[in-house]
Amino acid sequence: MSTAAPTDRPPSVDTLARSLAPSGLPHAICVDLAREAIAAGDARSAPARAEAFTRTLLTPVVNATGVLLHTNLGRAPVEIARSAHPVNVELDLGTGERGSRQHAVGQLFARLCGAEAAMIVNNNAAAVLLVAAALASGRQVLVSRGESVEIGGSFRIPEVLEQSGATLVDVGTTNRTRVGDYRRALTRKTADVAMVLKVHPSNYRVEGFVEGTAVAQLAELGVVIVADIGSGLLDATCPWLKGPPPAWLADEPAAVQTLAAGADLITFSADKLLGGPQAGIIAGSADLVAACGRHPLARALRPGGLTLAALQATALSYLHRRAATEIPFWRMVATPVGELRTRAETIEAQCPQATAVPTDALPGAGSAPGATMPSYGLRLDGDHLSRLRSLEPPIIARVREGHTYLDLRSVEPSDDRLLVAAVS
Repeated sequence: MSTAAPTDRPPSVDTLARSLAPSGLPHAICVDLAREAIAAGDARSAPARAEAFTRTLLTPVVNATGVLLHTNLGRAPVEIARSAHPVNVELDLGTGERGSRQHAVGQLFARLCGAEAAMIVNNNAAAVLLVAAALASGRQVLVSRGESVEIGGSFRIPEVLEQSGATLVDVGTTNRTRVGDYRRALTRKTADVAMVLKVHPSNYRVEGFVEGTAVAQLAELGVVIVADIGSGLLDATCPWLKGPPPAWLADEPAAVQTLAAGADLITFSADKLLGGPQAGIIAGSADLVAACGRHPLARALRPGGLTLAALQATALSYLHRRAATEIPFWRMVATPVGELRTRAETIEAQCPQATAVPTDALPGAGSAPGATMPSYGLRLDGDHLSRLRSLEPPIIARVREGHTYLDLRSVEPSDDRLLVAAVS
């Protein structure tokens, strides 16, 4: 007479959820994952589900791609360390009355840009939107056809202007726009032009039979000139660096020079070549900046205290001429290639699987499109991207022609030990 084997019963939801505690996830999430595993008839999958969920959360990574401003990795890396004390975001310490959220950091960027005034919003798209809404709603904005661009994340100049209430008027052609094209647009019978918007096409280049109109030429038109310089280079001379500016910055518009050439306002990103947190800067004429600050959109687009604190630290680094050592982006740019080679060869000596090789790093994030800078890194045979991403912390690399490359220009030297552990 045979006895039937007892049927395996799944664990209770509570028991399975408690077994997931080592994942570090909140208990409520562990309960959800336990229920999913039991409902799928595979209780053993619960730990894998917890690990997969953890990988969906934000976490620090090692950027070994050689792309210094990696959009998918938050662009410019920023170190933030501050206490939990309140900050006088909108308190005037002199009077004890409510003050301006914009004054503290705005005055620093006005000084850095050589502007009368400056204000901060939450990104550069917001800066362009606010300027157009405040200065040109219901009126016309002249834009060169070659500058009516789409930048990453479907940021399209025509659509931004449409949302602002302004009317875009195309000027010139895709590859050639002269100052005479703007003059003709200004003298049409239907012209009601509030401003000219000059947009730096930061994520692509047009070469060959091309011609553009410089800000200095536009300034002679007798209308407000707004220049979206995009990537946020403060000064073309890079006074915070030792030696001359990097060659790859040659065609990048800079805040100081653009305003000096006659632009009434400039807008730019804070998390690209500036090396700060995500934000947008509006700088230039005091009355135009004030008009932007009075517009109802200004409140919706204003930054929070954490962003302002990080931007203040960034601005002070420039003013102290310490940006090359204190701002991670410029620290990466300023590292001599010989130092990168030494680091690569040191790792190679510990990891026979790795070969130290010269590489080309990129500014990234649409800054200086097509530009590269000499670098050094490691080459591994085969595609190791998935394995490297599964590590703690994840390591993000690049694959090219069947090899995995780890570029050291975008890796903090203190993280070299992580590369040794990952490779060996």
